Amino acid sequence: MHLILQGGDAETALLKQLAKLSGASAIEQPVSGVFRLRNARPAAEIAALCAAAGLDHAFVPEARRLADFRLLVMDMDSTLITMETVDELADMVGLKPQVAAITAQAMRGEIEYDESLRRRVALLKGLDASALARVYDERLKLSPGAERLLAQAKSLGIKILLVSGGFTYITDRLKPRLGLDYAYSNTLGMANGKLSGEVLGRIVNADAKRDELLRVRDELGITREQIIGIGDGANDLKFLAECGVSVAYRAKPVVRDKTTHALNHAGLDGVLHLFN
Repeated sequence: MHLILQGGDAETALLKQLAKLSGASAIEQPVSGVFRLRNARPAAEIAALCAAAGLDHAFVPEARRLADFRLLVMDMDSTLITMETVDELADMVGLKPQVAAITAQAMRGEIEYDESLRRRVALLKGLDASALARVYDERLKLSPGAERLLAQAKSLGIKILLVSGGFTYITDRLKPRLGLDYAYSNTLGMANGKLSGEVLGRIVNADAKRDELLRVRDELGITREQIIGIGDGANDLKFLAECGVSVAYRAKPVVRDKTTHALNHAGLDGVLHLFN
């Protein structure tokens, strides 16, 4: 195993301390801001030391290569992009605090996701449909490192699937913009150019995200071990469980505890450094 450190400044003294604790045979810096401690083994003190220094750490198998994977599946809101779409729509009508509070409860797994989405979307009833364009044009930002991660995956022939509890207005525009192969999300009801306050069809909840991943997996004829998943909320856990490598990105504790790796400081391109 190698110990990968990234996402913050690693002082020489800390690197030496971590190398001693892990029994590493060498310290390498493959790119700026990333350190690889070769032939390392876990030790109880490592997590606390890295957390105190603002560093992400991960023990990764030496032989694991990105080119061996065939599918990258990821959440959208607060993962691929920096915002929660429904919260930003609510801001258009002065209801962001109320909607954000429901969002936070759902992401922590405190309330059932379908109920939370219906409650949030109901608060948007009557909002002019042009608000969707404003959110996309004025507020949407990709997470740091997103474009580099996607470009590297595509260069290796890895297919990219976006599974989102957000809305088709956003995903339908991100798909061609970023060259995504698949995008699956919720459809907002409209009436006379305004939001009806309803979600049409099946709600893209945890089960729906997992089912879409399994559908694409079977379509591609690949195995669980050939899938990388990235998410941040409780409703991502079911699809992340179907991935050979799962990454919690700036995620809630319940997600960090149940994934292969966690990135709390590095950008999305930090995923690339988890492979040889």
